[in-house]
Amino acid sequence: MAAAIDEIDCALLAELQMAGDAPNVELARRVGLSPAATLRRVQRLRGDGVIEGIRAVVSAEHVGLAVEAFVLVTLAAHGARSEAAFARHVADMPNVLRADSVAGDEDALLHVAVATPAELHRLLLALKRAGASHVRTILRLQTIKPPSAVPVG
Repeated sequence: MAAAIDEIDCALLAELQMAGDAPNVELARRVGLSPAATLRRVQRLRGDGVIEGIRAVVSAEHVGLAVEAFVLVTLAAHGARSEAAFARHVADMPNVLRADSVAGDEDALLHVAVATPAELHRLLLALKRAGASHVRTILRLQTIKPPSAVPVG
């Protein structure tokens, strides 16, 4: 069930999505609360799971991961045990940036970043060893729209 959030919570969420590293005092000024009240609200939003975390957005290319791809995976076997085993394997693959279970012809959609095409090939082979019967790879050429803030309020 979604946590009850008010207009001030929405303002806090919008500000944090734009500048998650803003000091609490600055965040308080922007939303019109005292720093103590702002801190309490942010802590509540974290505790309720509304805020899942605050992270730096790192350019994969700038850290040597020039090849990004989206990989659609069809599993060889279906069922709780095989799907959980595949999820564990994927969770242990540092070059898999995100993995989602999806509806449709495929079972999972992965966002991966690697240094070279040869490394991508090795990752695809590892996915097959982890239980994939079929993988379809889509290379990312350029970002048209970067990840955006979740609309709140």
